[in-house]
Amino acid sequence: MNIMDFNMKKLAADAGTFLSRAVQFTEEKLGQAEKTELDAHLENLLSKAECTKIWTEKIMKQTEVLLQPNPNARIEEFVYEKLDRKAPSRINNPELLGQYMIDAGTEFGPGTAYGNALIKCGETQKRIGTADRELIQTSALNFLTPLRNFIEGDYKTIAKERKLLQNKRLDLDAAKTRLKKAKAAETRSSQLNSARLEGDNIMSEQELRITQSEFDRQAEITRLLLEGISSTHAHHLRCLNDFVEAQMTYYAQCYQYMLDLQKQLGSFPSSYLSNNNQTSGTPVPSSLANAVGSPAVASTSGIVITSPSNLNDLKESSGSRKARVLYDYDAANSTELSLLADEVITVFSVVGMDSDWLMGERGNQKGKVPITYLELLN
Repeated sequence: MNIMDFNMKKLAADAGTFLSRAVQFTEEKLGQAEKTELDAHLENLLSKAECTKIWTEKIMKQTEVLLQPNPNARIEEFVYEKLDRKAPSRINNPELLGQYMIDAGTEFGPGTAYGNALIKCGETQKRIGTADRELIQTSALNFLTPLRNFIEGDYKTIAKERKLLQNKRLDLDAAKTRLKKAKAAETRSSQLNSARLEGDNIMSEQELRITQSEFDRQAEITRLLLEGISSTHAHHLRCLNDFVEAQMTYYAQCYQYMLDLQKQLGSFPSSYLSNNNQTSGTPVPSSLANAVGSPAVASTSGIVITSPSNLNDLKESSGSRKARVLYDYDAANSTELSLLADEVITVFSVVGMDSDWLMGERGNQKGKVPITYLELLN
C-alpha cells in the first residue's frame, strides 16, 4: 500500500510538473510570460553543435552514395548493420565486367588478338574492382564510422542534455511567474489572509532558489558537453585526411592498372588497333598529360605523368638524337627494344617506318621504340 501511495504521489508530481511546463511554454509563445534567455556563449555553442550535426549527416549520407551508388545495396547493408550481422559479399560492377570480358575472351580464343585483349582488359577490371572494395572498406572504417558515432552517440547525449536544460528553464520561469503572481496577490490583499499569503511567498521564493540552482547546474553540464564540439571537429579532420589518403591510393592504383593495360594493348600490331582508318600502333601513356598541356607534370603517390616535349621533332628528326625514356616498356617481339624509365638512348628515324615508332639504340642493342615513351633531349 505504501509503495502504491508513493507511486501515485510521484505520478501526480510528474503530471503537475509536465502541466506547469506546458502552461509556461504556451504562455511564452503567446507573449504572456517572460522567458529566461541563455547567455550568448551557450547559444553560440548550441548553434555550432546543431550545424555540425546537420552537415555531418549530409556528408556521411553522400559519402555512402559515392561509395555505394546502388540504393538497394545500401538498404541491405543498413538492415544487416541494425541486425548486427555481416552483409553477404557481393561482386561489384568492375569485377562483374572483368569476368564477362574474361569469359568472352576465352570463348573467342586467347590466341586471337581480340580474345587476348578482352582477357587482359578483364583482368585489369577485376583488379580495379578489388581496389574499389578496399576503398569502401577503408573509408567505412576510417571516415564513415567516426561520423556515425558522433551522430548516434555524442550528439544524442548533447540533445538529451539540451532537452533537460529546456525543461529546467521552463521550471525556473514557471517558478518566477508563480512568485510574481503571489506577490501581486499579497499586495492586493494586504489585510486579508496575510499570514497565508506570506507563507505562499516564502514557498515561492524557496522554489525559485531551487529551480534556479538546478537550471544553473544543467546549463554548466550542457556547456561542458558543447565545448567538446571543437575536439570533434579536430577528430573529423583527421578522419577526412584518412579518407583523402584512401581515395588517392585508389585512383593511383587505377591509373597504374590502366597504364599497364595500355602498354599491353600497345604491343599488338597496329593493324589490329585501327579504327575508322585511324591507326594507333603504340600505347599513349602521355595522353592524359597532353590534354592538360605541354609540358605538364602531375604526381599522385609517386606516379608521374609527363608530356613529352617537341613530339613533332621526334617524328621528323633526321640523323640520331638522344632521348630520355619516360616509362618502362617491354618489347613485344624481337624487332622492338625493351626500355627502362629514365635511361637515355639514341633514336633515329627510318624511311618507311610507322610514324608512331622510332629506331632506338642502346650500346649493341637496337630495335623499334614507341615515341610516346620518349622525351627528346637537346
